[in-house]
Amino acid sequence: MKNLDSTGLKRLHREWRRRTEGDVALLLDSVQTPFNVGSILRTAAAYRVSHIWLAGATASPTHTKTNRTALGTGRYLTWTACETAAEALVEIKEAGYFLLGIELADHAVPLHKVSMADQVCLALGHEDRGLSAPVLQACDAVAFIPQLGRVGSLNVATAAGIALYETNRRTWAEDSGAERSDLDT
Repeated sequence: MKNLDSTGLKRLHREWRRRTEGDVALLLDSVQTPFNVGSILRTAAAYRVSHIWLAGATASPTHTKTNRTALGTGRYLTWTACETAAEALVEIKEAGYFLLGIELADHAVPLHKVSMADQVCLALGHEDRGLSAPVLQACDAVAFIPQLGRVGSLNVATAAGIALYETNRRTWAEDSGAERSDLDT
């Protein structure tokens, strides 16, 4: 076994893009820390997020610290900055997205058990306060990420990465294990 070279990486990623269906978008509801937003942007680019709505006090993708963390991956994404979450919610609903809040809230279901549509927008909130009340109320469903340790919550960028992975994983057929023999060179 050896690390993949750039050609091997391109083949591997191309294979998984072919196996992934659905449309995933993000709503960042006042995610203020530029480093968190940059990390989310990088992960969103890796998971082919179709659009990102930046609502309220969310740090801009053009902020120096955001760019530093995103490592230039913002160029692969489209985004809309909205002054209020209400403005973003209107656009998300008009675009036909199922809005799934990722939040530690009563009546939330484990992320791996929530029913989702093919076109889903994951909503993630402020680092300390979580999703705002208007966004939480607008969600079609709310899910939490089960945790096993003594820490009560995850960093918002980490939660975004887990939620993006799980949302995409659901579209992969049971036999979707990338066949290494046809990817090795």
